[in-house]
Amino acid sequence: MGKEYSIFRKYSTLDQAKQIESLLSKEGIESIIADNAPTIDSTFGASPLNNEIEIRIKQIDFEKAEKILEKQAQNLITEVANDYYLFEFTNEELYEILLKSDEWSEFDYTLSQQILRDRGKSINTELLNSLKTERLKQLSKPEENQKSWIFAGYFFSIIGGMLGLIIGYFLWTSKKTLPNGQKVYSYSEKDRKQGKYIFYIGLVVFPTSFLIRLAMQL
Repeated sequence: MGKEYSIFRKYSTLDQAKQIESLLSKEGIESIIADNAPTIDSTFGASPLNNEIEIRIKQIDFEKAEKILEKQAQNLITEVANDYYLFEFTNEELYEILLKSDEWSEFDYTLSQQILRDRGKSINTELLNSLKTERLKQLSKPEENQKSWIFAGYFFSIIGGMLGLIIGYFLWTSKKTLPNGQKVYSYSEKDRKQGKYIFYIGLVVFPTSFLIRLAMQL
C-alpha cells in the first residue's frame, strides 16, 4: 500500500510541477508527473486554479515531502511583498485556508499561519493537526445522491448498452485520493453495491444483445 503512487500536489503549469519534482528528487523522494485527465480514480478537493498537472509520490513519502515544501515556504515568506493579497484576508478567511490546506499552495498555507500569529492568534502544531484530521473526515465522506446515475445505469445495462457497463463499474470502483495520499471509495457501500449489480447485468446483456444484432445482420 505504501509503495503505491498517489496524488501529492496539483499545479497549473508543467514548469511548476518540474520545480517541485526537482526539489523532491534532491531530498531522495521519487515522483511522477502526470496529466490529471479524468479517470476512475477521482481526486481530493477543488482548487482556486484550474490545475492540470499532478505530482504523484509514494504514500509513505507524504509526510517527508510536506515538511520539505513547508521548509521551502518558510524561506519564501520572508521575501513576500506587503501588498500580497493574503494580508487583506480576515482571520476567518485565513483559518479557512488552514482547514482546507489541500486547496491552497504551501506558500499561502504557511503565510496564513504567520499572518494569524502576527495578529496575536495562537497557531500551534496541535491546532494544525486537528484541522487536518477534520478535513480528512470531511473529504472521506462518500458522495451522496447517486439515484440518477443508478437509474441510468440500470436502464442502459438492461437495453444492452456499453454505457451501462461503464456507469456500473464507475459507481462500484471509483475512488478519490485524500490529501494524505490515502484512497477511499467515492460512493457509499449501498451505491457501490448497486453499481456492482448494474455492471454484472451489463456484462451479461451487452454481449448477448451484440451477438443478436450481429446475427440479424448476417
